[in-house]
Amino acid sequence: MSRLARFLSVPEAASGALILALLAAMALLAPVLFPGDPMRIAGPALLPPFQDWSLPLGTDRLGRDVLAELFHGARTSLAVGLAAAAASLAIGALVGTLAGFAGGLVDEALMRVTDAFQTVPGFLLALAFVSIVGPSLGVVVAAIALSAWTGPARVARAEVLSIRERGYVAAARVVGMHPVEIALREVLPNALPPVLALSSIIVAGAILTEAALSFLGLGDPNRVTWGGMIAEGRTVLRSAPFLSVVPGIALVLTVLGIYLAGEGAVESSAVRKGLS
Repeated sequence: MSRLARFLSVPEAASGALILALLAAMALLAPVLFPGDPMRIAGPALLPPFQDWSLPLGTDRLGRDVLAELFHGARTSLAVGLAAAAASLAIGALVGTLAGFAGGLVDEALMRVTDAFQTVPGFLLALAFVSIVGPSLGVVVAAIALSAWTGPARVARAEVLSIRERGYVAAARVVGMHPVEIALREVLPNALPPVLALSSIIVAGAILTEAALSFLGLGDPNRVTWGGMIAEGRTVLRSAPFLSVVPGIALVLTVLGIYLAGEGAVESSAVRKGLS
């Protein structure tokens, strides 16, 4: 049985993969189905859903197409989640590898820096960073990565501590490889699998953090975000609750899909090890 078939045979994994496939389709098809600026005026303000089939989910307070915003918001969420996860995993893996392989004062210094970052709640750190630097998509990604790299760093360090004394590492030392080259070429690739297992948690957390920042008005003002849509609908929650409910449901389903896919990946990996 192939890895993909084994992964999809787990109910949680299949459900999560379906949700993520729909999210990816929304993100990819957004510029095709809804070309142009999704924030332009498309109809009368506060049009309820299913009243006009050219605007299936209605319009917001300014007359913007809610469905178009929903699709383009998926692009923002997916971009932020993947970029922030990649950045935090790269930083964490590098710091953890250097700390675990070097040991001594280098390990102590890097771990104290990691402890310092962990003492500050991640969302507060991201909030402060965006507030100081200014809201933009790149800044939001950097803020989330800045608050999420500590977990991968600790996992990478723990793995490196168990790897650095193995035979192939000793052989690399004997043939005269530079310590940095050994750490990056021989040790780091073997320490990555447990670090990558954190990716689903980081992606889900990044999407929620971006939505929260956008809800507070600290998201990229030039991009549609689900958090911004929820905040926009907050002022007319009683008369037009769909403006907040629709993006809220999309946000919940996205995080649920990522969680289910991650759980399914862990379970399918356990099944594979049991069979082997």
